Amino acid sequence: MIAKGLDFPNVTLVGVINADTALHLPDYRAAERTFQLVTQVAGRTGRGDRGGRVLVQTFNPDHPAIVAATKHDYVAFADVELPVRAMFHYPPYWPLARIIVRGPSELVALAVAQNLAAEIGAKINAARPESRILGPAAAPIAKIRDLFRFHFQIQCPDQDVLRNSIRAGLALQKIPEGVQCLVDIDPQDML
Repeated sequence: MIAKGLDFPNVTLVGVINADTALHLPDYRAAERTFQLVTQVAGRTGRGDRGGRVLVQTFNPDHPAIVAATKHDYVAFADVELPVRAMFHYPPYWPLARIIVRGPSELVALAVAQNLAAEIGAKINAARPESRILGPAAAPIAKIRDLFRFHFQIQCPDQDVLRNSIRAGLALQKIPEGVQCLVDIDPQDML
């Protein structure tokens, strides 16, 4: 609540507990989210004449996201984070698609995810062999509202090839009733 921009005029001390919890989520944007959250929370204090203080509890005090956030230094954070994303072909360097398959039967949802990954993989690798498909695997939140969730991600240097391969792969699949396939290009969330 405090990180979302509310202004409490007399706040002179803010504590961030377990600031690095989000760093360990299976998401390529985990460091970015941590940097953003710590920076936003730290910005809630010291707005008046009395100044303010921020205490950050972390198991990783030397992590670049934590160090940069405590200094409100976006450039320092980007200087560390962007080369990592480039090295592993994550956005903004390569487009990324995350495909989630969800359904009431765990085995059926997994089979659809596996077949879809194979179909899309064949299409995309024929056009751009340097592309990568990771998964399918159970999503980090494996079941929501009685639906089992599996996901896989596709990294491809060419956005048109990525989109066309996904369309072609989906067109070849007979999706069973009750199973849903969701496609997210450059996802904001990997959970």
